[in-house]
Amino acid sequence: MIIRHANERGYADHGWLKSRHTFSFADYVDPDHMGFRKLRVINEDRVQGGQGFGTHPHRDMEILSYVLEGEMAHRDSMGNGAIMRPGDVQRMSAGTGVLHSEFNNDPARELHFLQIWIEPKERGIAPDYEQKAFPAEQRQGQWQLVVSKEGRDGSVSVNQDVNLYAGLFDAGERAPTPAVRHAWLHVVRGEAEINGQRLSAGDAAAFQPGETVEAVGVKASEILLFDLA
Repeated sequence: MIIRHANERGYADHGWLKSRHTFSFADYVDPDHMGFRKLRVINEDRVQGGQGFGTHPHRDMEILSYVLEGEMAHRDSMGNGAIMRPGDVQRMSAGTGVLHSEFNNDPARELHFLQIWIEPKERGIAPDYEQKAFPAEQRQGQWQLVVSKEGRDGSVSVNQDVNLYAGLFDAGERAPTPAVRHAWLHVVRGEAEINGQRLSAGDAAAFQPGETVEAVGVKASEILLFDLA
């Protein structure tokens, strides 16, 4: 198990946006942290009220959004418009090219969310969009599949051989870990014990095939677990 501590991440302060970069992104370049397998970006973004990302382009990338606090207004050139709230998972396949914007329309409340990029299995596909809600009760004390290649078991589909699980674990709470290959575990909130080592919000750990992954809540925690080929 290789640990990536929260305070080792890159940091960008744009005034309206404060962002922590688990992997190299924009002006933060770290040759030792360019991604993990096909997982390319995990940005923890905090957007001030009434601010957001103006319309901008992407192509050939699977972009996931996972809201932690506040509400995020999404618009794109495919004609989609939606509001994301905590527990929602959004996937945008940029494919041949898409324009989109993400805004915090609440002037009094911060938007806190994760922006996750995954390199696609097939390039040059038609742009696509999907969003689903996963209530807390579906994730409490268990690993809920929220993203998968086939969109199985009610998860959001993605153009890559990746499974993403989300779990909420109170103190002492644990659940059998799904079978994983190369695994990346990211503690989103709270505190958890991972294979006997205590990790806090923003900390992450990488696992190679065959390694055991055991998570136990220490303080009410929210954890993402990526299973990658």
